Amino acid sequence: MLPFEFIIEGPPVSLKTKNRARLRQWKADVASAATLKLPANSAPTQIEVEIKITYFYEGSTPDVDNIIKPIQDALVGLVYVDDDQVTETGSRKKEINGAYKIRGASSVIVEGFVRGNEFLHIKVIEHQPNQDLD
Repeated sequence: MLPFEFIIEGPPVSLKTKNRARLRQWKADVASAATLKLPANSAPTQIEVEIKITYFYEGSTPDVDNIIKPIQDALVGLVYVDDDQVTETGSRKKEINGAYKIRGASSVIVEGFVRGNEFLHIKVIEHQPNQDLD
């Protein structure tokens, strides 16, 4: 099942929002978007994983570190069994109207640009042990 990637339209909801109902809905929306891309009859992986999130935005945005946890929580039981399997996270934001080299880009991320709205690209990969510490 890994690597696994999907997109969801933004804006994301920050972990620090005071609107808890909105946060619950965001997590449900993330889970739904992931479910649409999961292979049929797939079980959550039990290995350690890494999550990479890129938010292609327009206008103001939440802090990139505050968008990780709701997405990570939404994938529990779908992509991985428990979020303690996540050994590394990465989150960044990029202006959707920026200039990008897309040679070799996945069809999933290209779909996000084709839609024309701000979106998040979420990718879960198998943990890569023995990486350089930089």
